[in-house]
Amino acid sequence: MFVALLLLWSLLFLLYVFFTTIRKYQTKLPKPPLSSTYGPPSYPIIGCFISFCKNQHNLLDWYTSLLSASPSQTIVVHRIGARRIVVTANPSNVEHILKTNFANFPKGKPLTEFLGDLLGCGIFNVDGDLWSTQRKLASHEFSTKSLREFVVKTLEEEVEGRLIPLLEEAAESQRVLDMQEILKMFAFDTVCKVSLGTDPFCLDLSRPVPPLVKAFDCAAEISARRATAPLYLMWKMKRALSIGSEKKLKEAVNLVHGSVHEIIQNKRKILERDEGERIESHDILSRLLLAGHGEEVVRDMVISFILAGRDTISAAMTWLFWLLSKHPDMTHKIVNEVENVVVQNNGTEKLGFDDLQKMRFLWASLCETMRLYPPVPWDSKHAEVDTVLPDGTWVGKGDRVTYFPYGMGRMEELWGKDRFEFNPDRWFDIEPGCDGDNKVLKFVSPYKFPVFQAGPRVCLGKDMAFIQMKYVMASVLRRFEIRPVCGEDRPVFVPLLTAHMAGGLKVLVRKRS
Repeated sequence: MFVALLLLWSLLFLLYVFFTTIRKYQTKLPKPPLSSTYGPPSYPIIGCFISFCKNQHNLLDWYTSLLSASPSQTIVVHRIGARRIVVTANPSNVEHILKTNFANFPKGKPLTEFLGDLLGCGIFNVDGDLWSTQRKLASHEFSTKSLREFVVKTLEEEVEGRLIPLLEEAAESQRVLDMQEILKMFAFDTVCKVSLGTDPFCLDLSRPVPPLVKAFDCAAEISARRATAPLYLMWKMKRALSIGSEKKLKEAVNLVHGSVHEIIQNKRKILERDEGERIESHDILSRLLLAGHGEEVVRDMVISFILAGRDTISAAMTWLFWLLSKHPDMTHKIVNEVENVVVQNNGTEKLGFDDLQKMRFLWASLCETMRLYPPVPWDSKHAEVDTVLPDGTWVGKGDRVTYFPYGMGRMEELWGKDRFEFNPDRWFDIEPGCDGDNKVLKFVSPYKFPVFQAGPRVCLGKDMAFIQMKYVMASVLRRFEIRPVCGEDRPVFVPLLTAHMAGGLKVLVRKRS
């Protein structure tokens, strides 16, 4: 009872301080020359709290409908206890934010606070010199041929040694699998091998789920829910009092940081013993330690890589498996493409990097999946200065600016009347002077399709993600039919740090004849 009263009085006091500060601050702001009048209904003090609560479980589609109704595909959102939020699905605005005026749109302290406990000063959660230094370091490592070869070798071991045998057993026993969970476990094994040089054995279902996996799940989910809470200040109060979800987050983060610290210490001992030999076969952690970087920087970087590498590819593949179950003709095209590549490779089952590059329809299918179901459905920055976006929307210093890949994939202005349809062929053009069978991949602006960000912060792991997704999809689809048992209804798309399918994807596996 005492804690509840303390929480209530703290909330009232903080709200009083906040609105007093806002009123003083707003009197100093110049009158905006232009501003979008589109957005959810908003009222004094409470902003859009009522409509936000009504649509809290349908935020993505709600925002998409609001953006579709706006002539410039931009809306303004007012929330209790938070600065004004500008949400856009306009490619010109996205380019302005991510490239043209990159320096004026950092992530900003309000956003880095959401993930700060988990990611610390990792590359995805910092700005300025800290970001620039880590970016240069990571860019060098991700561009090496040796790391690419290490990734392909790791994929071969994990797919052929664990994933395929697991699916074969499920096919023989007719056991229902949660494909989303299987892919998450696969991705966690793979990213830990590549990032840390350790094997958590997640895909060995005879073992209990490792505590590190549970801690990652817990920390990522609670951190994400901070950003979408109707009352912006609530999570800060819970953290200060160490109660509820914030107490769970603290415990999960301590476990993640402690586990990674132990791995780093063990890796350092191994490297000192081996005196840095055989660097060409080393994981990212080994490379960072051999370069002489401090433990805290290394810890935060590899945690960022694990978080990004685990959830994004598993989410995209889960949705592609579901979409292909509704479009058997597309499945047939992918299987034929993979078989043709294998034949060209003299029937060798082993898939190499060059083989994966030839799978253009599979690449288009993955892009089309991420257009409809982007692993990161939205991302935000903060304005450093007062500015005006290309569509005329005024943005004040300190405002949160969100670009919205989920909504962009559903804009008729960008993708046409069939925007809700799964159509990988939209990623191809007919080569001039050739017949209809000679298709070339179409260039699509990253500001129209920003699922891997764009500009200076474009995802360094983009190519590695496609390598992993193509390897897994090709290996599975040419051997098995994946049949969902969830019925005809479309699964629910749940946005957290990375989006996932509510309830998972329950499937039956059958060997392909």
